[in-house]
Formats: sequence, structure tokens, C-alpha cells
Amino acid sequence: MSDFLVYLITGLGTGCGIALIGSGLVLIHRVTRVVNFAQGTFAVVGALTAISLLDTGLPHGLAEVLGVAVAAVVGLLFGMIAIGRRGTSPQAALMVTLGLGILAYAVEVMLWGDQGRSSEGLSGAVTVFGARIQTHYLFIIGVTMAVFAAMAALFGRTDAGKALSACSSNPYAARVVGISVTRMGLIAFAIGGALGGLAGALLAPMNSVAFDSDVALIINGFAAAIVGSLHHIGRTLAGALFLGVAETMVAGYGSATYQTVVALGLILALMIGQAARTHSVVAEAG
Repeated sequence: MSDFLVYLITGLGTGCGIALIGSGLVLIHRVTRVVNFAQGTFAVVGALTAISLLDTGLPHGLAEVLGVAVAAVVGLLFGMIAIGRRGTSPQAALMVTLGLGILAYAVEVMLWGDQGRSSEGLSGAVTVFGARIQTHYLFIIGVTMAVFAAMAALFGRTDAGKALSACSSNPYAARVVGISVTRMGLIAFAIGGALGGLAGALLAPMNSVAFDSDVALIINGFAAAIVGSLHHIGRTLAGALFLGVAETMVAGYGSATYQTVVALGLILALMIGQAARTHSVVAEAG
């Protein structure tokens, strides 16, 4: 029972990190219709920046906040390159983000080398029904819940959130009422960068982060985003938590080798299911 609780809470903490990456994908797609395959890069940049600042003696909290800020700036720069020119199609912008993510490998290796790095998280543990749970996992869960509550309030209750959503649902109408679709898209990329950077900073104490860690991160984040149909933040969170728990259970009771297989299998099953539903709807409409 104690092992199960440890795996469960650990999985929820891991899932929360995945949810932050997936929500960045959803947010950018929701505003720009662009699938940002550089989202994992933001997490790596945020994590490695925070680790480097901690190594210089900066205290926890400040180092992570600065790491998130740097990731947000990188997200903004990526957005300027991907969608800065008016008329760029979402498909072309997707390819640009993929290329930028590959280019980032070279920059990250020059800045931080090719070896994995990690940092210390919150120390201590709490005992729940005989199971010792690391405080850092509880911290990740708390931070993630607060971030998702803030995003729900942003899109559900603020004019800025409605303006962001309007850019995706009807860009022409958004321009007619004076909303700059490009500016909203850049804001979405900056927020997506911050979400990715936050995920990286929170996950760094749990896993070693290297320049190519974005591959596993984007696979998991994309799987969660697919659960949310690249549009729904709440479903993305649910998918990420399920995925995090599933992977942790597989690693705990089986082998960590199959963790990525779980993510890929989930993506495949969901895509097949969505394709089947789409075909059914089209057939009924016809």
C-alpha cells in the first residue's frame, strides 16, 4: 500500500510537469493554430538557466523565477520568427518551430555542454498512511493547480483571455474589432515559453536535464495536449495526470524502459479514436 501511494503521488507530480508543457502547446495552438514542437525546448532552457543560477549562489525561488522569465523571452523570440510575418500559415509556422528546436540544440550545447544536469528541490518528506512522500512533489502539484486555476480565470473571466481565444476562432472578426492577431499570438508564445520554463524548473530536481531532454518532454506534453484536442486546458491536465501516474506505475512495478512506450501508445490510441470519431461525424453529415 505504501509503495502504491508513493508511486501515485510521484506520478501526479510528474503529470503536473507534463500538464504545464501540454498546456503551453494548447495555449499556443488555441490562439495561433500552430502546433509548437519547440515547447520542450522552453522547458530545457528554463531548467538549465535555473540550475546555472543556483550554481552561482542565487537562492531557490529567485533562480527558478529568472529561469521561467528567460524561457518566456525565448518563447517570444520563437514566436516572432514563426508567426511574426503576417500571412504565415500554421503549417509553415509548425515547421519553423521544429527547425528552431533543432537549432536550439547547438546553442544549448555551447552554453551548458552535452551532459545532464540537475538541481536540488525542496527538502524533506511527509508521511501519508505509512508512505514517505517527498515535499517537492507536493510543491509541484500545488504550483500546477494554482497555474491552471489562473489560466481558467484568464480565459473564462477576462477580456484579455477572450481576445486570445477570438484570434483562433475567427481571426478576421478579431481584426475587425481592433484585436492584433499577431500581437496576441506573440503573447501566447511568451506565455507558452513561461509554462514550459516553469515545467523545466520544477522537474529539474527529479530528472537530469540535458540539451536533448526536450524529446521526452514534448512526447509527453503532446500526448496530454491530444487528450485535450489541442484546445481544452482542463482535459489536458487530466490527460497529463493519467499519463504521469501510468508511467510511474509502469516504472515502479515493471521497468522504466517502457515509460516512453506508454506515452507513444496513448498518442496512437487517441489519434486513432479521434480519426474514427471524425470519420463517423463526416459520414453522418453526408
